[in-house]
Order: sequence, then structure tokens, then C-alpha cells
Amino acid sequence: MEDKNITLRSITTEIENSFLDYSMSVIVSRALPDVRDGLKPVHRRVLYAFNELGLTYDKPYRKSAAVVGEVMAKYHPHGDAATYGTIVRLAQDFNSRYPMVAGQGNFGSIDGDSAAAMRYTEAKLSKIASEMIRDINKDTVDYQENYDGSTKEPKVLPARIPNLLVNGGSGIAVGMATNIPPHHLGEVIDGVVALADNPDISIAELITKISGPDFPTGALILGRSGIVKAYNTGRGSIVMRGKTTIEQMKNGKERIIISEIPYQVNKAKLVEKIADLAREKKIEGITDLRDESNLKEGIRIVIELRRDANSNVILNNLYKLTPLQSSFGVNMVALVNGKPKTLNLKEILYYYLEHQKEVIVRRTKYDLKKAKDRAHILEGLRIALDNIDRIIDLIRSSQTTEEARNSLMSNFNLTEIQSQAILDMRLQRLTGLERDKIEEEYSKLIDLIKDLEDILSKDYRVVQIIKDELLEIKEKYKDKRRSVIIDGQIDEIENEDLIEKEQIVITLSYNQYIKRLAASTYKAQGRGGRGVNGMTTNEEDNIEFILSCSTHDHILFFTDKGKVYTLKGYEINQMSRQSKGIPIINLLEIEKEEKVNSIIAISDLNEEDTSLVFATKYGIVKKSKLTDYASIMKKGKIALKLDDDDQLIEVQKITKNSDIMIVTSGGQAIRINEDKVRQMGRVSRGVKGITLALDDYVVGMQVINKDKKILTVTENGIGKISKEEEFRVTNRGGKGIRVAKISNKTGRIVAVKSISGSEDLMIMTDQGIIIRIDISIINTLGRTATGVKLINLVDNQKVATVTLAEKEEILEEDN
Repeated sequence: MEDKNITLRSITTEIENSFLDYSMSVIVSRALPDVRDGLKPVHRRVLYAFNELGLTYDKPYRKSAAVVGEVMAKYHPHGDAATYGTIVRLAQDFNSRYPMVAGQGNFGSIDGDSAAAMRYTEAKLSKIASEMIRDINKDTVDYQENYDGSTKEPKVLPARIPNLLVNGGSGIAVGMATNIPPHHLGEVIDGVVALADNPDISIAELITKISGPDFPTGALILGRSGIVKAYNTGRGSIVMRGKTTIEQMKNGKERIIISEIPYQVNKAKLVEKIADLAREKKIEGITDLRDESNLKEGIRIVIELRRDANSNVILNNLYKLTPLQSSFGVNMVALVNGKPKTLNLKEILYYYLEHQKEVIVRRTKYDLKKAKDRAHILEGLRIALDNIDRIIDLIRSSQTTEEARNSLMSNFNLTEIQSQAILDMRLQRLTGLERDKIEEEYSKLIDLIKDLEDILSKDYRVVQIIKDELLEIKEKYKDKRRSVIIDGQIDEIENEDLIEKEQIVITLSYNQYIKRLAASTYKAQGRGGRGVNGMTTNEEDNIEFILSCSTHDHILFFTDKGKVYTLKGYEINQMSRQSKGIPIINLLEIEKEEKVNSIIAISDLNEEDTSLVFATKYGIVKKSKLTDYASIMKKGKIALKLDDDDQLIEVQKITKNSDIMIVTSGGQAIRINEDKVRQMGRVSRGVKGITLALDDYVVGMQVINKDKKILTVTENGIGKISKEEEFRVTNRGGKGIRVAKISNKTGRIVAVKSISGSEDLMIMTDQGIIIRIDISIINTLGRTATGVKLINLVDNQKVATVTLAEKEEILEEDN
């Protein structure tokens, strides 16, 4: 027998329809927030339950279990774990930028520790959460039946703060997800006010008000490109980086201090990851790792480093290999009129503003109705007071309350409500003072009614009320921004953007020990001073190179094998003035028998009109484009081809129409124009620059022009300045002319510099003593003159090298 209740359907259609119903239920009723109040249903129900239980911020705490029971019983037919988990997250200050729940007890930690069971913890609404609920009893929002029809629950909260952006939100629905970052309350309110003032405002203008996300855990945000894309399209990626500092320890070692971590990063797992990398030697140089975080001081992760470790290199590896640098994928999806929609910044603010207009209008209508109802009763009381004797007689003559009420209505043209109010009136209202109070209250109510009706008739007044109340909230809950945004495109931001740009001095010893110091370490002294100790050396070692540059400069290292390597200034370890530094092989992948014998600092390796000019010990010069050296691998590149017995002496940056001066240890110099040295490829040998005497060799080469003077320094500390016009331009390959008078007293020339006269000169001896003097106090003498004493050498010291630094005010000698 055929069953008439059976309907034949395609299983494909049934599955499609059922899954569609399920997915829409998840989207609307569980996973996505409403654009108006920024809340998912469970969050809304939790906050509403707190309010209905009277657990506001100014009331005592109550067990979390009581709230969970209330939510489950009346509004949210799901498990207690999901409901309690929501309360916990709303109370965690590392999850919510502005927590909506004030918790007492163990509500979990940033290390991933779970909260205590709900029977142990207590909770109530936070102060700012009261702004989400405010005016809910003034018919400002619609209600709907709960899951079993036994009570009502709000479809949306009044949300007097723009919560969708302020606290953000995340959720995974079916076929879609949302991930909205938290923001600073004051900035978002400024954005809403700006939109209210100018409905045609552009997103670019809004970004001047809302600079970007503001995460509860602080940290740095790298670049604005991801923010701009997210605000314009609703989708984007924001790169977060933990806040770190590098500290110098008393024992000369360095340590990295992590004080803020990216949003939603588990601190314990971050520490564990760093420990694993150190143990597996993927990051070398870490000697100790401690988590010193506490509730009072906040996050403090200490990473102690080996003495010869480069703190900046290790820090960059931490960014690359650990969650210390993470991305936040922005996907601003929310429910608009019950349907999911990807929203840009302006749309989110627009829908919130429209919601607030509705809230204010409905609240005003509610207040107006209440005022009119009260005025109506007061009008009746005024009539009664004017006819009190007749009314008393009428009431006394009535047999029942109903008869008295009807008599009042018929005799004095009163409504039933007014008549009942007269019957309920206490005799004390008949005093003169009470009569005045009624008149005063009625007068104020009439003014209020006029004002409320004016608000409802004028849209601009509604908008003004919204602005005033939002600005009041901004002032009430103002706090400082936590996340710092570093300007620039994310792909243009390099690690040095987070490192202070400062002048430094780099020293390299004969035995290839290198270090950096702040240039301010060496105070300027008068000519003939003894200097200060710049490096600890021993009998087998002495200072060979000293270079003044910036932490952000590219430092090119040229070796005796004709190869070139590069580091940034900040990648060289900063050490104490007396330390001898670390072996350069710890920083560069040079071969064991390879030796760095020339270094140069370049701020931009991509200057098209700039070349590098090379000079070798035996007088060979070569010129190549700077851009040929822009991309140098860790293993280095060939810089020039050298003869077997030759070695590189000097490398300089040069532009067109400049002259090259080559100076020998025996006091000879030749000046040639750069166009006499043709441009050659990176691996070429070069051409002859100067013809040398049998016992002579090149000690330096400088690029000069008509604005420059020539400074020479001898090994016995004698120096002088010569005018450039004393050295005429000749053809390359000549023997040159005398640059200084050389004798046993002066010793051989060790350095030559092209100067403008406004620099400081830093001289370093072979025993590590450094003096810094103002070049302007050195005499300008003739080409063949001997010179003057620049440094007072003792203990058989010799001048090893010199460099130029930015001018500093002369201070007293600092030993």
C-alpha cells in the first residue's frame, strides 16, 4: 500500500538545500558579527544576560557559573564550554582591546593557560560594556523570541561605541570567514565623527583619522600598504613585529629584551621556539633564555648572547624564524541586514552611524512618549488643584472608586488616566510647595517635549547628539595607542628601519678583528693631544683601518685576493672602546688565508652616475661602475684582478670630472683626471697609474676637485694640509711630484685624505690609541714642507691609519 506522506526528491537537491540551510544558519546565527554592534549572537546574549542579572560594573562580582546557566537557560541552547569560553575571551585583556567582561580569578594567560573552571571564577560587565547596553530599555532596538519562545532577546544591542572596529572579531563560517583587527577607540570615534560631518569623505581622508589597527599586545606594525589595502577593499595583510631592545650587560655581553609580542601569539610557544632554534644551532650565539614576565611589569623575555655574537643578526633571524614577526590577515566580513558582506572602512563606519541614528530616533520617541504621558497626568493634577474642593466633595459622595473615577471624567472632562492619577494623589500634594513643584515639573516637561519634537524633525540634531555622545565616550575612556606603525611600504621596510641612524666608527686590526663604536665615543681634542684608547691590542696586532660612517651605510670589504664582501653598518658588533673586537670571519664568509685590506662606506649602491676607483700597492688603477657591486652574495664577488705580488690599497667613490691623486710612502704624488682611466668590467685588472721608485709603494689614493685640499699624515704623527692647485693634472703613468718632505723625524707617509676643511680627523696608532682633532687647526703649508705634530706618540708608537668624521665641538682631553 502506497504511503501518501512520502515525497520523492533527488538526493542531490536534498543535500544542496539542507547544506545551504545549515551554512546560512552558521553564518547568521553563529560565526559572523553584526555590522551594527560588532557582536556575534553568543556575545550579544552573554552581555544581555549580565545586564538582566544586574551584574553591571558598579555591582559586586558573581560566580561565572551563574551567568553561564542564565545564558544557556534563556538564550543560547549550546554547551556550557562554548558559553564560558566566550565569557573568558571577553575578559582577557590580551585578546580584547577593550574587555567587555571584568573577571576575578584565573581567566587564562597569554601563555595559553586555560581559565579556571567557571565555579571558581567571578565576573560582571566592565565599565565600557555599559555603553554597549545603554538605552536598551528605551525601545532602541528590536527584540525576538528566544529559542523556546519563553522570553525575548534583543536582535542587536544599542552599541554606543563602534565595537566592530574597536574590538574586532574573528570567525569561520561555511564558505567564508571574518578576521577584523581591533582599533583604538578614540581614533575610530574620530572616524565616525568625520563621516558624520562629511558623508562624502574619502577612505584616504578617513585613514588620517584611523591610522591603523591597535592591538591589545602592542608591538610594531610594519608599513601602511597592508592597512590601506584592507581599508579600501576589506582584505589585506598586516605585518606585526614584537617590540625589542638590545641592552649592554656589565660583562660586555649583549642581550635582547622582548617587551611586546604580536597579537594572538602564544608567549610560551614563542619562547619554546627560540629555545629549539638555539639548541638546533639554527640561530647561533644565544647563551641563555629566560621569561621574566610578570603581572606588574608585563612581558619581558631575556635572550643573552655570546660575547662575539652580532645582536642585530640574531634579532633578524628571530624575526624570520619565529612568530616574533607575524601577519594578521584582514578579512572584514560582517552581517548587513542579515546578509554577509565584505566591507571597507567607510562602509563599516556608515552602517554603524546609521544604526546610531536609529537608536537616537527611537530613544527620542520613547522619551517623548514618556514626557507626553507625564505631562498628560500633570495637566489632570493641575485641574484637580484648581478645583480641589469640588473634587473632594465629589469623591466623598461617590460610593465606589469606579463611580468616583467616572464622575471626575464627566464633570471635569478628564481622561481615565488623569482621573486615576487624581484618585491616587496623596493629600501632601495639596500643600503650596507641592503645587509649585507640579507647576515647575509641567513647565520643564513642556520645554522637553518641544526639544524632543525638534530633534525628531531635524536630522542634523540627531547627528549632533551622536557626535556629542561619542566624543564624551572618547574622553571618558581615553587611553594611549599601543601599536606603533612604522611608515613605508612593507616590501621597502628593511630591518635597519627599526635601528637608530647614527654616526659610528668601525675599526679593523691587522689581525682582522673588527668592531664598531658610536662616533661620539671619541671627543675632539686639541692638536698634539695624546688621544684615548680605541682598541686593546697586543704586540702581534695593530690597527689597520678606521672608518667613519652611518649604521645604515653599506660597508664594502675588499680583500687581498681581489674579492668584495658587504655588511650594513649596524651588522657589525658594537663593543666597548677598549675591546679588540671579534674576528671578521664571524661576519663574512671569507677564506682562511684571505685578508681584508680596504673598506669603504656607501649609502646607496644603485647610483647610476657613480663609479668606484681602485688603486693597488704597485700603482695600478681601475675604474668600474658602482652598480656592478650592488648585488653581492654572502660568499663575496670578484672586485678586480690582481697581479700575483700586488695588493689592493684603496677604493674610492668617484663621479665624472673628478681627479684622482695617488700618494706613495716616499712622498710622491700624481694627479690624473678620471677620464684618463677608462671604465672597465668588475673582473678586469686596470691600468698603470704611477711609476714607482724601487723601494716605494702606494699608501693611498684620494678623489679630489677644486673645492678640496690635500692632507698627508706620516707614521711619526706629522701632518700638513696642501692646496690642491699645487698639484697639476698630468697623464697617468708618470713618476709624480713631491707631496711632503720625508725624513727620519717624520717617517714615511702612511695616509692621505681629500678634505674640505670642516671635518674632524681621527688618527689611530698601531697600539690602538685614537685622537680626534679639528682639521681647521692644522696648518696649510707648501707642497714640499714637513708639517706639524698632530699626535704626541709615546712608547715607540707609530700612526697606523686615519679617517675623517663629521665635525664635533672641541672638548677637553678625555683619557
